[in-house]
Amino acid sequence: MSSWSPWRTVVAFGLVSLAADMVYEGMRSVSGPFLGSLGASALTVGIVTGAGEGIALVLRLLTGPWADRSHRHWRLTVVGYAMTAVCVPLLAVAPFLGAAGVGVAATLVLLERTGKAVRSPSKSALLARMAVGTGQGRGFAVHKALDQVGAFAGPLLLAGVLALTGRYWPGFALLAVPGLVSLLLLAQLRRRVPSITRPDPAERLDAPRTPLPRVFHVFSLSSALTTAGLMTFGVISYRWVDTGLVGAAAVPLVYALAMAVEALVALATGDLFDRWGAGVLLAVPALTVAVPLTVFSDRLWLVLVGVVAWGAGTGVQDSTVKAYVAGLVPTGRRATAYGVFAAVQGVGALAGGTVAGALVERHVGLLAAGIAVLQVAAAALLAATLRVSARSAAR
Repeated sequence: MSSWSPWRTVVAFGLVSLAADMVYEGMRSVSGPFLGSLGASALTVGIVTGAGEGIALVLRLLTGPWADRSHRHWRLTVVGYAMTAVCVPLLAVAPFLGAAGVGVAATLVLLERTGKAVRSPSKSALLARMAVGTGQGRGFAVHKALDQVGAFAGPLLLAGVLALTGRYWPGFALLAVPGLVSLLLLAQLRRRVPSITRPDPAERLDAPRTPLPRVFHVFSLSSALTTAGLMTFGVISYRWVDTGLVGAAAVPLVYALAMAVEALVALATGDLFDRWGAGVLLAVPALTVAVPLTVFSDRLWLVLVGVVAWGAGTGVQDSTVKAYVAGLVPTGRRATAYGVFAAVQGVGALAGGTVAGALVERHVGLLAAGIAVLQVAAAALLAATLRVSARSAAR
């Protein structure tokens, strides 16, 4: 697609995500305690963070098909990144708005997640195109690892600023810098790889209304159940701060640990996916079962074990799972498929965040039991998907 090698293009695209994820993940690492500092309750935090993830996923049901029909994958990617670069730094204003601060902060969080919905199907479709020459698993894994470097650095930046100032808003204001860098990197990528802005001829071979295969929908449902079980980090960190187990300034550090785990697990499973196939995904429901049993413990070492499990599960969900989707659907329907896939996951995220927010203060045992049941169902659906796709590959 350009004079650049596939690996160089994938890495360059990953650097864009690195800078942008410093912005979003820096905010996400403190979103629960930040909303709490503005007067939000645990239920409100659960609804806002769950709805935010839901919006980021469900709206892709519209933006994915739009990208495939219009072939404007590049333009939608840029617009989505721009929304993140603008909305997160504006959170710095919320503490100065009095009673309106919670509403403004919640609105900005939801708008930032809307930007994620605008860009993600297009970005994933572009990445799947780039990764043809690298191996889908490895291409998505390397991109995710670079993405997670930003996800690691952003929380560390917020932790440092919070430790120095005791306030959230200076950290949000500082995130304007990596936001600007992400947009400058996109401009450089467009200049160096101009073909990235044009449709792939192979994408035009698939009719825009070609049905997505049934096996894809079964896999989407399995991933939605896993997403619900992983909950949102906002609810998890809210309980830590509320119980006094982890201080507000330390929350971003713990989140950074989770992001580092995500990066390492994404690289490992991406390579294993290309070598051994999609069976490696069966590890995700097992990891998800362990999360509520550990992250809500009153022992810090066990909480950290849970953070590792949560990071590992989300790492696979955000990288290798997408590589598998690329192989389940027609090339010209990938953005649509990523949109549908994310929409189903979004329902899981909203349900998981809301239910967890309602139960986390007094009914952790019930929450853990419910998540375990969901993961048994998720594993059964995933196993069915693997059997069907294996039979199709053998024909």
